[in-house]
Amino acid sequence: MAQTTNNVFTGLMAHFYQHGWVWVANFLPPALNQALLADLQQQALQQAGVGRQQAHLVNAQIRRDQTAWLDGSSQPQQQYLDVMAQLQQAFNQQFFMGLFDFECHYARYTKGDFYQKHLDAFKGRSNRVLTTVSYLNSVEQGGELQLFDEEDQLLSTIKPTATGLLVFESERFPHQVLPAVDERFSIAGWFRRNNSVNGMIDPGS
Repeated sequence: MAQTTNNVFTGLMAHFYQHGWVWVANFLPPALNQALLADLQQQALQQAGVGRQQAHLVNAQIRRDQTAWLDGSSQPQQQYLDVMAQLQQAFNQQFFMGLFDFECHYARYTKGDFYQKHLDAFKGRSNRVLTTVSYLNSVEQGGELQLFDEEDQLLSTIKPTATGLLVFESERFPHQVLPAVDERFSIAGWFRRNNSVNGMIDPGS
């Protein structure tokens, strides 16, 4: 697995260097993907909100998915966090990005759930540097992620595919999740820098 991972990382880095985003159709080992899907289905997911700390609120007009944060409390979660730590190290070695942390949560979209177009970070106001989306199941209809450029032109429409990984610069690419038809399971994550915001360390969630 280590050699395969190295090969995947090499191709991932090359595409990311050119475009600032990359889609890898077969990233996670299938056994780990299945274990994560089973782990997600054991979680007590909560209605997702938008914003952070005091600004955090649930707004069904903006997003309707349910989430649960990964804390490494199960073996599949720990294995996933280990893989992402390897990816973090690769980004730091290749691009000197200064990534120091990774946070992520499970996400479930049921029929009709969506997430309106948004940015995961705003320039100078967040320590989220890279966004990651790992898809845990393949869907036939709905739930696609649309990625836009800085001029709001559509770059790509990603169909959720089990074991696939999407990575993109958090403050550069607006994106949205189209309404789900089939149930859709994923892990949304962010590599972060240790920036301060208004004199305070930007919290993880």
